[in-house]
Amino acid sequence: MWNKMMQILGLSDEEPRTEKMRELAREDHSSDVVQMQRKAAVVSLHTQKQLKMILCEPKSFEEAQTIADHLRTHRPVVLNLHKAQFDHAIRIMDFISGTIYALGGRMEKIGHQIFLCAPDNVEIQGAISDLLKQQTEYNQAASKSK
Repeated sequence: MWNKMMQILGLSDEEPRTEKMRELAREDHSSDVVQMQRKAAVVSLHTQKQLKMILCEPKSFEEAQTIADHLRTHRPVVLNLHKAQFDHAIRIMDFISGTIYALGGRMEKIGHQIFLCAPDNVEIQGAISDLLKQQTEYNQAASKSK
C-alpha cells in the first residue's frame, strides 16, 4: 500500500513495473514468433522434381490405358501412331483426347500422326502446325516455279 501511495504522488521509482511490462511484452513477442514459425511452410525453389516425357508408339488400343495413366500422373506424352492400324489409331486418339479433356490438359499435333499430349501442369508454347503449313506452302510455291 505504501508503494502505491508513493507511485500516485510520483515519489516512488516506477522502473520495476516498467521493466516487468517490458519482459511480458518480450515473452508475448517471442511466443508469437514461435507460433508464426510453426504455421509457416518453408518451400525450397530449387527442389523441383525432374519432369519426364514419355514417348509412345502404340500398336493396339490396349496400350491406350497405359498412355492415359502417364497423363494422370502429370507426365507429358509424345504419341506416334505410325505403327497402329488406322481403326486402332482412331480409337486410341478418341480415348486419349477424352482423358486429356477430363484432366484439363492439351493436345497438339506436331507432325503426321504424331501428337504431344500434355496434362494441366505442362504449358505448351508455340505451334509446330503453323511451321508445317508454311513449309507446305513453300514447297508448293517452289514446285510451281519449276
